[in-house]
Amino acid sequence: MDDLLTHEEYRAIARDLLLPSTAFIDGAWRPAASGATFETVNPATGAVLAEISACGAEDVDFAVARAREAFEDGRWSKRPPSERKEVLIRLARRIARNARELAVLESLDSGKTIYDCETVDLPETIHCLKWHAEAIDKIYDQVAPASDDHIAMILREPVGVVGLVLPWNFPLLMLAWKIGPALAAGCSVVVKPAEETSMTALRVAELAVEAGLPKGVFNVVPGGGPEVGEPLGRHMDVDMVSFTGSTETGRRFLHYAADSNLKEVVLEMGGKNPCIVLEDAETLDRVAAHVVNGAFWNMGENCSATSRLIVHADIKDALLARILAHAREWVLGDPLDPETRIGALVSTAHFEKVAAYLDAGIKTHLGGGTEGGAWVEPTVMEVERLSPAAREEIFGPVLSVLTVRGYDEAIALANDTEYGLAASIFTANIKRALRGARALRAGTVTVNSYGEGDISTPFGGFKASGFGGRDNGLHAHDQYTQLKTIWVDLADDDDEAVG
Repeated sequence: MDDLLTHEEYRAIARDLLLPSTAFIDGAWRPAASGATFETVNPATGAVLAEISACGAEDVDFAVARAREAFEDGRWSKRPPSERKEVLIRLARRIARNARELAVLESLDSGKTIYDCETVDLPETIHCLKWHAEAIDKIYDQVAPASDDHIAMILREPVGVVGLVLPWNFPLLMLAWKIGPALAAGCSVVVKPAEETSMTALRVAELAVEAGLPKGVFNVVPGGGPEVGEPLGRHMDVDMVSFTGSTETGRRFLHYAADSNLKEVVLEMGGKNPCIVLEDAETLDRVAAHVVNGAFWNMGENCSATSRLIVHADIKDALLARILAHAREWVLGDPLDPETRIGALVSTAHFEKVAAYLDAGIKTHLGGGTEGGAWVEPTVMEVERLSPAAREEIFGPVLSVLTVRGYDEAIALANDTEYGLAASIFTANIKRALRGARALRAGTVTVNSYGEGDISTPFGGFKASGFGGRDNGLHAHDQYTQLKTIWVDLADDDDEAVG
């Protein structure tokens, strides 16, 4: 991205934005069949941004039918890999050309800071699409070792029509994580964006058609969970669903699949992620910077957020002093101000959920306050091990601190959760670090840092944090393809038949 603009320049862009408001199906804008709409609100101001089409089962049926038609006639699924690659690269370029508009749109719709939208979300969205595009013609099929009289070919084929159900915390980036490998594989997609954050997905669908994606391949159907998500999950002509969101909602998609056509389901869900800091951790100021970034980035509205600090008693006070110093640098304010690091929570309902945890600490070191029904201060508090703040996913800028006196206790406490998405461990002893990383029940474990890996590494969780597959990396392509074996008999007619 170019250098950031000023607060006033971002506000000027926001005033002039054209806001998408209807479903995008079969390559065109389309109101809901019922004519119903719902309000999408700027969480930082409470102002209504637009009236969005409130789609329902009839719209889902129409979108799936158009996606199925596109898939079966091969306008995308049967195009050569190199041609699909070029279209997706053109899409990435169009997003890059419209990145500033999309960043402001994302910030207005979600409450995310423009700083994060400009420096993280848009660059990573573009990189994700380019990465999967470049992988299209570099993933080879296989030949199995059969016999001299046989050839066994193992082919990847696109799974078909895919439902993609998005969360509200990273609307653009999670869209890219899903459409990148799904479109690369040759699938047709029906996207259900989160009701709170529909607009950037709609705009990207329009850009995709401009980039040359055939109509019917990329459809976006906004609306509520019961009205759009459930019909998509239960649809008999949807071959697979990829969902990112809460564990509670994710479980429903398994029921929908069981009650319908046994469609494949991939779930990326919640987390209560531990960060272990042992007594021999080096450079505590650097450790504190990682902890604070992990806890407060994106207002803590992040499934892999560092929400539990498990710190050895010998260094707790020294580490907390440094954490508090770094946390005070996270400025709360208008998301369109590039100096702001903590924006508005996505909705009033979510604000009330997060605020309910703020009195749960036995000792609050920082924050604990709220402002205006939209903002929660960065909060650092010590908690009881069995308290809700220590065990439940808060999904806000709240760091819960727990004290331990040894390595084994730290590992046991870290694993004492229903979740298993991410974890981190800080220690100067590399053997202990690697033993700990192996012992932690999480899909991603970072050593002496906070992070999620990158586009080349699979992302997903153990236990109640994940099911059925992984996002990112070449592994993401697995969930959007089926394996087919083609067995060819080469034996002469005079030979005895085998196999």
